[in-house]
Amino acid sequence: MERLPVAVLGATGAVGQRFLQLLEGHPWFEVAELTGFSSAGHLYGDVVRWHLAGNPPDSVADLRVKASEATLQSPLVFSALPSTAARELEFDLAAAGHIVCSNASANRMQADVPLLLPEANADHIRLIDVQRRRRGFRSGAVVANSNCTSMPVVMSLAPLRPFGIRRVHMVSEQAISGAGYPGVASLDIIDNVIPWVSGDEGKMESEPFKMLGDLCGDEVAWLPAVAAATCTRVPVIDGHLVNLSLELAEAPALDDIHAAWREFRGPQPVPMLPSAPDKPLQVFTQVDRPQIRLDRMAGNGMSTSVGRLRECPILGYRFAALTHNTIRGAAGCSILNAELLAVQGYLGSFRPEPAAVHA
Repeated sequence: MERLPVAVLGATGAVGQRFLQLLEGHPWFEVAELTGFSSAGHLYGDVVRWHLAGNPPDSVADLRVKASEATLQSPLVFSALPSTAARELEFDLAAAGHIVCSNASANRMQADVPLLLPEANADHIRLIDVQRRRRGFRSGAVVANSNCTSMPVVMSLAPLRPFGIRRVHMVSEQAISGAGYPGVASLDIIDNVIPWVSGDEGKMESEPFKMLGDLCGDEVAWLPAVAAATCTRVPVIDGHLVNLSLELAEAPALDDIHAAWREFRGPQPVPMLPSAPDKPLQVFTQVDRPQIRLDRMAGNGMSTSVGRLRECPILGYRFAALTHNTIRGAAGCSILNAELLAVQGYLGSFRPEPAAVHA
């Protein structure tokens, strides 16, 4: 099968590099264009300061970096732009006919922008039709994935919706890679925990409930739950761990919650997409798991690990959830979203067959 050309915006940054790493050898998509702010006109391999293991993929090292405002040919665009740059540029690209799968926060909470986590809310993809109608887009659209710390929250709560989610209290322990590169100064984070992450508490108290809501006609009816979040930065490189306390309308046994997590897969065709993990949730019963260093790469970094489920004397239940923040919490989810768009017919005539993926 001929692969679809794609562009990566902000390709020299930390999330942009993760996009390129994950897209290397992808069965459906091929990186054809890159953009960068200060590196336009240069070969990618000559200007990138590669922060991940190994070297930049050979397939992109000789691509010439384009300016952020350059005209693109690729029908599918992955955005690793800073929010200030993404706010208008992503919609400009959509108006020009591109599908933009964005990791930026700028447009996530727009009412007509799908905030997708395919296992949890694949049906929200239909907001693309609303977006196109309202904004006059013929074939383009902007599709977002959530804040990296909201990701383990949504994945762990999605199977529990039948029990009636009422109140959620969250305390995060977030890796320094969530701040990009160079991120947090070493003298701030070594031998320390910083009890504040700029902007993330508001995102955690809003984004999950859009994602866990129901698509009703042309809009999402948010999950009617109350949330409070405290975000902290901890001295690990990758992996965001969130400790949650939860009140449910029903009173399921702990075994019922474990079973809901283990059985959770997401609707078809999501489990058959190339980037989808075999198990969205890795469930631990050990008292000391999940752990960031041991469990962040579960499912090649695309699974969420949950554990330490126990009773909470205040809200009823408490547990820990862990996700790799730059894979599932960023570039990996954007790529999975694009795969869902492809099989659902939102990438024009490019419509691969997911059933052949895991054969």
